[in-house]
Amino acid sequence: MSASPILLPYRAVLSLTGPDTIELLERLVTNTTSDWPAGEARYGALLTPQGKIIADYIALRTDDGVLMDAHESALEDFIKRLKLFRLRADVAIESEPELGVFLDEDGVADPRSDALPLRRIGPSGSASPGDDTAYHAARTAVGVPEFGFDFAGSEVFPADVNMDRLGGVDYSKGCFVGQEVVSRMYRRGKIRKRTVCVTGEGLEVGQSVTAGGAPIGEVTSSAGGQGLARLRTDRLAKARAAGQPLMAGDNDLTLAAPNWLDDEIAAQLADG
Repeated sequence: MSASPILLPYRAVLSLTGPDTIELLERLVTNTTSDWPAGEARYGALLTPQGKIIADYIALRTDDGVLMDAHESALEDFIKRLKLFRLRADVAIESEPELGVFLDEDGVADPRSDALPLRRIGPSGSASPGDDTAYHAARTAVGVPEFGFDFAGSEVFPADVNMDRLGGVDYSKGCFVGQEVVSRMYRRGKIRKRTVCVTGEGLEVGQSVTAGGAPIGEVTSSAGGQGLARLRTDRLAKARAAGQPLMAGDNDLTLAAPNWLDDEIAAQLADG
């Protein structure tokens, strides 16, 4: 990454301040917010009651509240839903249009992966967007999907985009919006989709991934011969059992499966 800060123009910032901020978030969002020291960033999401992601975010604990960076397309709905769930909690929830999100060597660790660049929230001023090509290549290489690129609001469950594997979901915490649905899927081993790292020639976003001529998912990100694809794990399990190669268009596709995905696929096969 460049030593100069890189502004991510598609990320927007909202603030939560007030004495009930942490208590409110603890009962609403997917990640744990208790025992959260100032200066630390955490990854999480607000879900629909049906368990789908309204917005995911990277949140920074400050001395007087929380700053959240989320995709700009999700910001309005995110704020509206937070205010709807706020009820009588003493929390101010505001958009912060003068703040921007930067990739910066003086920032804090991205909670999703140590392989990703540091991030900083600061005044955007007259800063111009930088070249984020290396950032997207880095996140693609380590299997980190991103809102606005790999998925959109109210489209996917957290497990579809590996949030639970990236520290964004705590299945053991108290109640949060959508918890019943996502926890039941996890307990019953019914996670039907996962996002995986793939390599192959001619990868294009939106390209169908097939096995034995049947669709099992699609490419969601592409960066120089590597990409991410969201696949049906049950269909992937059957393709593996049948020895069927994966294809993206007319080209062979190589899947880089982490150990946890191998375990989930084995469980799918065991369940028939």
